[in-house]
Amino acid sequence: SDCGNSTVVSVVPEVSISACVEDCGPYGECRLLRSYTYLYAACVCTAGWKGWGCTDGSTAQSYSRQLTATMLLTLSNLFFLPAIVVAIRRSYITEASVYLFTMFFSTFYHACDQPGAAVLCIMDYDALQYCDFLGSICAIWVTILCMARIGDTAKYTLFLLGALLIAMSMQLDRKGLWNLLAPILCAILLMVISWVYRGVRRRHCYPPSWQRWVFYLIPGALCSLVGVCLYIFAETESNYYYTHSLWHILVASCVVFLLPPKEKDRKGLGWNQGFNWSWRWSWRPRVCGYTLCESSKDELYTVT
Repeated sequence: SDCGNSTVVSVVPEVSISACVEDCGPYGECRLLRSYTYLYAACVCTAGWKGWGCTDGSTAQSYSRQLTATMLLTLSNLFFLPAIVVAIRRSYITEASVYLFTMFFSTFYHACDQPGAAVLCIMDYDALQYCDFLGSICAIWVTILCMARIGDTAKYTLFLLGALLIAMSMQLDRKGLWNLLAPILCAILLMVISWVYRGVRRRHCYPPSWQRWVFYLIPGALCSLVGVCLYIFAETESNYYYTHSLWHILVASCVVFLLPPKEKDRKGLGWNQGFNWSWRWSWRPRVCGYTLCESSKDELYTVT
């Protein structure tokens, strides 16, 4: 009342609600959790960043460390190349295709999974993660079944049935421990049954060669055992880059040791099998024993 000439000012308030502070910035992800009628929101920071909006870089990882982690986790998958080459040379084409699938999706999953700037995603992150987990377990499954030396019909039936069951379990609980252990234990049980049956039938230890045990089976089993122990017991968030890269190397190396030699009755790739590259041209009829070989269209056919 003491201001004299006063005017009426209209104020229109505008209120907005943001789930996370500045959408967590480039080094964080806004996560929402709904519990009954309550909705919670928080920033999940990556690459060592902290704070409500992932703006505290006191413990942030440097770009060189992020790049090193990405290179370790992606390039370590190249150790599957020797396994692919060995599988192809021994005519295990199905197994080689599984190893190639695992190497490809594991490489690009870890390239997309990295925090910070060193990130490359060729497709949806969830799809890459699913294919990586599925390929890793299927690679172990087909390797152990290949070692069992069962018939082709039973082997490929178990290949397909196991892949379908593993795919179902991955959809239910992708990071469950038993999703890794159950296929391994089932495959080992089938392999032991097959080896015991062969040993009893032949009245000799199977595989019969001690060189096979000393130079291949025992080193391969040690590599796989160390890799599984690292994956289950030693892997943490702080040493993930090193332990998981070592897991890739050990799993790929044990495949080279454990993959059985080529079966004697198994044919090679034989890209030129079924083709006869030697042509004989003649216009004159020939007599082949008691059978007349007639000439037709410059090619010899036997009249039966």
